[in-house]
Amino acid sequence: MSETRELELTCEGMTYGPDAVAHDGEGRAVFVSGAVAGDRVRAVVDREEPRWAHARATEVLELSPDRVRPACPHVGVCGGCPWGALSYEAQSRAKRGSVVDALSRIAHMGNDRAEVLVAPLVSPGKPWGYRNKVELAAVREGGRTALGMHAAGGDGVVRVKGCMLLDKAHSGAVKSVAGALSYLAGRHDVDLERVGIRVSRRTGDVEVALWGRPGPFPRAQAAKVLSDALKPTSVVRVMQKGPTKARRIAGVECLSGVGSWSEVVGSERMRVSAPSFFQVNTAGAEKLVELVMEALSPSADEEAMDLYCGAGTFTLPLARRAGFVSAVESYGPAVRDLRRNLDAAGLDNVDPIGGDAGREFPDTDADVIVVDPPRAGLAADVVVRLSEQPARAIAYVSCDPATLARDLARFEEAGVFSPVRVTPVDLFPQTYHVETVTLLERR
Repeated sequence: MSETRELELTCEGMTYGPDAVAHDGEGRAVFVSGAVAGDRVRAVVDREEPRWAHARATEVLELSPDRVRPACPHVGVCGGCPWGALSYEAQSRAKRGSVVDALSRIAHMGNDRAEVLVAPLVSPGKPWGYRNKVELAAVREGGRTALGMHAAGGDGVVRVKGCMLLDKAHSGAVKSVAGALSYLAGRHDVDLERVGIRVSRRTGDVEVALWGRPGPFPRAQAAKVLSDALKPTSVVRVMQKGPTKARRIAGVECLSGVGSWSEVVGSERMRVSAPSFFQVNTAGAEKLVELVMEALSPSADEEAMDLYCGAGTFTLPLARRAGFVSAVESYGPAVRDLRRNLDAAGLDNVDPIGGDAGREFPDTDADVIVVDPPRAGLAADVVVRLSEQPARAIAYVSCDPATLARDLARFEEAGVFSPVRVTPVDLFPQTYHVETVTLLERR
């Protein structure tokens, strides 16, 4: 097949990715962008490999019964909502199916066992307007800075007036920020790489984070135009050094306001600096905390461990219930946020440990453990160290079914802990991403 070869395909399902999947006349998998499961499409092949191909839908010949009119007009153009044309019911089925498939194939559990382990998908909030954060990409066009959403496929930006995923109470924030910074860029040399906007309906906080390289910057002018346009509670500048794939924070400057953003999760009020990770779905974060606490049911006479703890989303509620918590986090800004949040909450039964989970694994015997690693999952040596703990249970929070499945296979190979329940949670409607909470118990 050449790059201009056209195919007529019937899409059979959704991948764990933005595309639908079909098979050509030779039985080879074809991943189809611009289509949803159940569509019959005409598509042009734009990449071919020995065992699979990728194609771009050019015409929908027969509409899927699961295809809907997207709430956002930019679906298919902007990369933020790749599943926006798929009904929410179909999204839910596909996401649970992705978890079952990963456990079956990658963890080698087989479909029957995986189906029993994986609970129904939990949907903690609304399918639109659920995000507390969006990011605008910044590119140079004709010597000026242009702001917008990442385009589908990753090339360029799409200028939008708003984002339907952002909390509706702050729906005008994207337009206001983009307009203010475009005005600023027309009068000053503004070197930006991206702009983060965090909002909270619960606290009223609005933070604008300007990400770029160290160097001259119109600090006062940026603070003023953003204040006039949006009245944010915080404007910060985050400076990074190093190559694109290995950036490190060189400094954070507060240009106006309090210099950080706050949110309420359950009964805890947390303050988070711009570089620190925080779940973009607040209602979803609350559901994760609820599932973890229900699974572990820590008591006052027990010791807990929280690895990859971030700013303390699980550490704080653990500390309210357990006698003592060892909390490990490698990212410097998040460690500082954790300590600040513990002080604000008046919790003194936590040992916040800065460093890699493998190298700084707590020298303690935990009764219950929470792990919430990044997308890459757990390092093999961390699985070994966890399997050496006398804990009665581990709650594994994952944002990637594939690395979760790999790690569960490692736990089972170690022979100490075994998964008893995997609960998928939809923190990211209109996308293929799915969070999971897995309870592992001692055999």
